[in-house]
Amino acid sequence: MTSPLVTADWLRNNLDNVVLFDANYHLPTVDRDPEAEFTAAHIPGAMRFDINAIADPDATLPHMLPSTDDFTVAMRALGVNSDSHVVFYDDSDIKPAARGWWMIRMFGHDRVSVLDGGLAAWRAIEGPLVAGDEGSRKEGNFVTRPSSGAGVIDFTAIVSLLGDGLPEQIIDARAAARFAGKMPEPRAGLRAGHIPGSKNLPFNELLDENGMFLPPDKLQQRFRGCRRRYGPTGNHKLRVWRDRLCSGTWLKRCRQ
Repeated sequence: MTSPLVTADWLRNNLDNVVLFDANYHLPTVDRDPEAEFTAAHIPGAMRFDINAIADPDATLPHMLPSTDDFTVAMRALGVNSDSHVVFYDDSDIKPAARGWWMIRMFGHDRVSVLDGGLAAWRAIEGPLVAGDEGSRKEGNFVTRPSSGAGVIDFTAIVSLLGDGLPEQIIDARAAARFAGKMPEPRAGLRAGHIPGSKNLPFNELLDENGMFLPPDKLQQRFRGCRRRYGPTGNHKLRVWRDRLCSGTWLKRCRQ
């Protein structure tokens, strides 16, 4: 069984044995360019995994899940094989590497990990960095399979849950101020606040002061008393629970 997390030391010793992706992404209000950052410095052998490009091209909301065929084409073009050990890393406050981990598991690939602590952890061990555009890989033979411990629930089902009195829990992983409606949403035209009846567990509460995931016992404490949960930006919880994520939940709710 592939560990969902790998350390920077492990990655340094296994760079030739993994397919490595920089999954960096930032909220629209953050003045940072993930493409420029990648060109300036990235881990050797890494390629970009852009959640805005590997997405449903017809969706009206950003980075919605692509079709099975589109995802297969994208993974093969990026050199992913059916037996590849894929590792995602990031350098962002919203930890998008977890999104990459969830996405590829949605399409049945279970040999996937996240670099715990991201690029900061790599820099901390003085791991090598290179500049320039990404290289190329031989086309892979990636094949989609049934979901591997990850799931998705559509917005219609969420609305149905609300109408049925929330027999299941909905967890909102955004910052507490956004949940409470005290902070403007980072995308224009969206209402502030949260889905009625949902609970707030900000994803950064699952991380320590160095941006690394808390140990399992502390993660369990964060979730104690909770059953199955759905939630916007819920990728960070999938390390502990086999739950379903509603892609674009808050964006869709805000536009109602």
